[in-house]
Amino acid sequence: MTLSNTANRFADYFVVCGLDVSSGLEPDRLAGESHHCEPLSRPYKSKVLAHFPETVSWNPFDQEAVGMLCLPKGLQFRTQRDSRNPKFHSFIITKEDGSRICGAAYVFYEEVTNKQICAAMQTLHAMHQAEHSPTVKPGFPQIYTPDSPILMKKIPTSHEKSRVFDKNKDKLYVTKCICLILQMPFVKACKQFLKQLHEAVNKPSKACLPFESYIYNVLYEVPLPPPGRSLKFYGVTSPIFCQRPSMGELPLFDFSLWELFKLLGVDNLLSLFVSVLMEHQVLLYSSDYQKLMLIAEGINCLIFPFAWQHVYVPILPTSLQHFLDAPVPFIMGLHRSNEDRPELPSEANMCFVDVDNNSVEYPEDLPGFPHQLELKEELLQMLNQYQELFSHNININITSKIKSNSIPNSPLKGPANKNITTTDNSGTGSYPNSPKRMEILQQSETWKKISSLAKKTGVWESIEDFAGEERNVEKEKSLLEEKTKETCKDSDDRMPVSEVNDLKFNSAIREIFMNRFVYMFNSYESFVIQPSQDLESWISNRDTMQNFDKASFLSDQPEGHLPFLSPFIETQMFATLVDNKIVSQWEEADPYLNVFEARIRNLSDTSGEPRTPTYSSCTTITDTEVFPEKRATFIDHTATKPQPLPTELFQQTDITPGFFPPLNKEILNTEIIANKSKTRENAKWRRKDRVLQHAEHLQLNSDQRERYIQEARSKNRQPKLSEMSAAGMVQTNWKFVETLLKECKTKTKKMLVVKMGREAVELGHGELSITGVEENTLIASLCDLLERIWSHGLQTKKGKSALWSHLLSYQEIDECTESGRTIDPSKLTPDLSNVGLDDKPTAAAPVKTHRRRSSQGRIELPALQTMPSSVIHDMKKVQKMSDIRTDVGYARAWVRLALEKKVLSSHLKELLSDTDLLRSLYKRYAFLRCEDEREQFLYHLLSLNAVDFFCFTNTFMNTMVAYKVLIFPSTKFGCATTTANPWICVAGQLGETGVVEVPRGCLEFNIEHKNLGILTTLRIGHDNSGMSSKWLVEYVLVRNEVTGHTYRFTCGRWLGKGVDDGSIERLLVAELLPHTKESEAESSGHHTPPRNRSPTTPRRNLEQGSVSIPTIQEMLGHSVNNLVKHFYKPEKERGNLTFLLCGDRGLVNCMEMVFQFGFRSSRFFRNKMFIWDYLEKVKIYFENTLSGATRRPLTEVGRAGYWLFCNLLNKINNATESIGKDGKFQIFVCVGVRDRCLQKWLPLMANTPVTGQMYEANSFLRDPRLTVFLVHIIETLNEFNIVLESSVLQGLDI
Repeated sequence: MTLSNTANRFADYFVVCGLDVSSGLEPDRLAGESHHCEPLSRPYKSKVLAHFPETVSWNPFDQEAVGMLCLPKGLQFRTQRDSRNPKFHSFIITKEDGSRICGAAYVFYEEVTNKQICAAMQTLHAMHQAEHSPTVKPGFPQIYTPDSPILMKKIPTSHEKSRVFDKNKDKLYVTKCICLILQMPFVKACKQFLKQLHEAVNKPSKACLPFESYIYNVLYEVPLPPPGRSLKFYGVTSPIFCQRPSMGELPLFDFSLWELFKLLGVDNLLSLFVSVLMEHQVLLYSSDYQKLMLIAEGINCLIFPFAWQHVYVPILPTSLQHFLDAPVPFIMGLHRSNEDRPELPSEANMCFVDVDNNSVEYPEDLPGFPHQLELKEELLQMLNQYQELFSHNININITSKIKSNSIPNSPLKGPANKNITTTDNSGTGSYPNSPKRMEILQQSETWKKISSLAKKTGVWESIEDFAGEERNVEKEKSLLEEKTKETCKDSDDRMPVSEVNDLKFNSAIREIFMNRFVYMFNSYESFVIQPSQDLESWISNRDTMQNFDKASFLSDQPEGHLPFLSPFIETQMFATLVDNKIVSQWEEADPYLNVFEARIRNLSDTSGEPRTPTYSSCTTITDTEVFPEKRATFIDHTATKPQPLPTELFQQTDITPGFFPPLNKEILNTEIIANKSKTRENAKWRRKDRVLQHAEHLQLNSDQRERYIQEARSKNRQPKLSEMSAAGMVQTNWKFVETLLKECKTKTKKMLVVKMGREAVELGHGELSITGVEENTLIASLCDLLERIWSHGLQTKKGKSALWSHLLSYQEIDECTESGRTIDPSKLTPDLSNVGLDDKPTAAAPVKTHRRRSSQGRIELPALQTMPSSVIHDMKKVQKMSDIRTDVGYARAWVRLALEKKVLSSHLKELLSDTDLLRSLYKRYAFLRCEDEREQFLYHLLSLNAVDFFCFTNTFMNTMVAYKVLIFPSTKFGCATTTANPWICVAGQLGETGVVEVPRGCLEFNIEHKNLGILTTLRIGHDNSGMSSKWLVEYVLVRNEVTGHTYRFTCGRWLGKGVDDGSIERLLVAELLPHTKESEAESSGHHTPPRNRSPTTPRRNLEQGSVSIPTIQEMLGHSVNNLVKHFYKPEKERGNLTFLLCGDRGLVNCMEMVFQFGFRSSRFFRNKMFIWDYLEKVKIYFENTLSGATRRPLTEVGRAGYWLFCNLLNKINNATESIGKDGKFQIFVCVGVRDRCLQKWLPLMANTPVTGQMYEANSFLRDPRLTVFLVHIIETLNEFNIVLESSVLQGLDI
């Protein structure tokens, strides 16, 4: 196997890009309109002039992408008066399948000798000056309309310096680029090779061989080093070194993290780090392409073992900024031009990094990284540790600082490699055909004045003194270099010390970040749900399966980590890691996943499974920094030196200094046969190394896995750079629209499946569970999607939330319509200072009293009026919330409220119905203006009405909420009125109101209280005062006036002494009514509700044969099973325990049926006896037995049971007189189950004479088999810790 036919080459292509003289000056169409700029400042179209070889099978050449990224600004022209320093930048080409190709480009200026090009440039200047002559007022040319794209561009004003060109006086220079395309990012090695090649262009004497020899050598004879090996190959003037980490180390990263920290600082870097982990949109902004690459690649390496799965374009020229409309997560680098900061379509979910100004703007709701302060402290310690070392390197290269225009921020190349660190002279002096610097100074009039002044003041005697200072500095540098050479023998056989220090620092920082992930996810494998089917079936059903037990994983995490972990485990990067873990059971594991799991195993071996929430510093730094140092000291392989080319194939020509020569295609497009055996002989790699390299490089081990990767990548399609043109963006935008619609379908489907629970399982969607944290994450994800949809194709940005800005515009138009004022939608502004906050005070609701309507004396019952439902009404509710301060917060609160009210789809449809406003706010290609896709989008949102969300109620816990209460007494028996003083107490999952006095005769009133959450119970009672205190209450309605949730508390019982069971207070359990207008109409009706819905319905003794024993057993089994399932759910997922105990068909209701079955009171006592009467008689028997009045043998266990039974009944009887007999029985059952005593009391009660007297032979308490059934089924609740609400105990201290 030779290097020519495998992907084992160091470099795949050598590329030359620049000006195609045959095509002339072509404007860069990708850059948009640029006629308003001066000709020298306009971008012109560049072309790939040559690339070698023509193609390789493993990496087809992408000419459009390479040409665009080699010269992202297009061709740039300069004159001899302008700075023309060469610049280096790397770039990444991300293919549609997600694989990445690396490029390294060296851009320099070359003189234009073509007379036609120079003439064309001068003609363009003449035309531009004519258009912008002084006779025309400063401003925009009249040929441009107000809608022209150039209005967004900066036009030079009259006082700015104009760049002119005269072909008779000036020299014209144009950018040219030489580039290497590689499979792996060996950035520093490529920079050295290209720099030496360019230096040889300026000084041909440096090159001992033809340029083709060096390029041929790097393309065909320099191999790709296998994992864990180092390589030495040769440039034009000096050797170049690179090394590749082994399979057990962190992946290759050839940038400087030291410079990354210098650019951003620790705080900004951590904010960017968290934004990337949350998969927000990230926009990098800088005037230096290499800085954009450094930050993009640096942040990607720090999130290891995770990998960015979405759009990744580290270099996006300003001319292509319309691509920022992409409503998908992305990491993009935007080049800073002379213009101001670009207008971004949306910043609600964007992290904007201004690299040049060292600032990071991140989303408002960005969570903190777990132990972020401790992580920052550890990073600062490492930076301080390396500060002295890097400062030493900079001091050694003091001359470089004197000659350059800026002080370097990162370690420079050490003196051990002096040829590599040769610095370029700035300005014109950097070119061989220009005068020397001292000659230029002597010819300058300004310099003559400065020199004369310096002589008069005694600074120097002559110009030779200044030149002498430079010679002294050069001498000092050479002495330092010679001293360093003496201490470092064989410097050409090992990497420079500065490069090794850079590698060691990179390794230390990456280990610190890796250590945090190891501690956070050390037990993740325990929560991976391994599928039972084969790989083919798993891939087919991937979208409908749950692969990670998120609820259980989150329940194990510290509370403070949940705001970060909950959304993070929903990201695509985390899902990909879990998928790779699952695929590893069928195929060879991903090598980088193996690195992560090896660290986890090492942590478990040294400290077990850490469960403590404390911070642990990284302990692997010392172990890992040994590897790069060892590879730097002992070079594993030295590539073949460049050789002279055969004379029969190549005739060398003279090189003109400053001009990159044309290259011989025949030589560079084919590999010389004679060199194949020599290459094979020199590359003595082990077979194991080749296998490891192949596995790491491709990361695909079978056709099945390749299909899986392709399918996963298709979900997050990477657009081609060729699609970013103005014309291509039209088609690309349609693809974005399709992506948004597909994402909306996926999110709504997931929300439905997760919320439907059991029903979803029956429909074949797999068994899923949800916790409060997960639901909150799903809702937040939906809010992000809505923001991205509303940001797509936005004309102008108003505020950070595009959705809220649209809502405010709609509200302003609505208010102007009502007041009769006219308004221009283009002038709408999101001013929150007085919008919607000064509503007219609504009149107090009239108090519903017992007014007689007719001679029959019927009472007018209260009616629950339908709540208004409109976009504006809900906006005003949100705007009145005092705990929200930002546009993004208002938008999210509005979405949560609409979703909870099941009106999100209808509200958005109402909002989008104003087509005039829509056209004024959005461009034609925007998602919201695509009618078919918009209708499908609203349809998907409509499907969310099938389930109940409490995303507003459970999120805004401190919001003040008004609750409307309506009491519906019975109109029968003349019991609708009472002379007593009523009161109520409403309780929910977040708190309770306490006792609220109800005005006598009042049936409808409001309660203002902090959010109670989902309502659970309501206690209603009175003080039994007056002549006619008895009151028959049918039910009570309570409505949340913000969310519209209406709860029915069914009663159907008397309140008063001497009637029913004598209770003057009742505990009512909430029943949430369906959120529809029909249900509101039904709830406001005057008919008596069905009695079988009440948890405390009037006592109906079960006659023989009315309800069978199997039916009662089945109902009791269901009630106990519901309690068991309640406690097996995660704590945050559990529902209302009180309803399971005391609600309809709850445990108390079923136990009441058990005790009523076969009860003789139905025949002998005419319903005058209650179950509590039976318990009282049993208590008397137990007390007599304990006192010895009744002689009966009694064990110690029986005696304890007797005593506990009697003690509980005495406490209940003595605690209050307001609770009736059925209420006391309810407390008896609940406390008995809580204290695990009920199943022990049942056999004791069955063996008393009282039971024989009051029950039939076939009752539950007299049939031994049925008694055993009761004991066994209630015993299943013993393993759970049942905590009763205070409302269940009626305020008793039991």
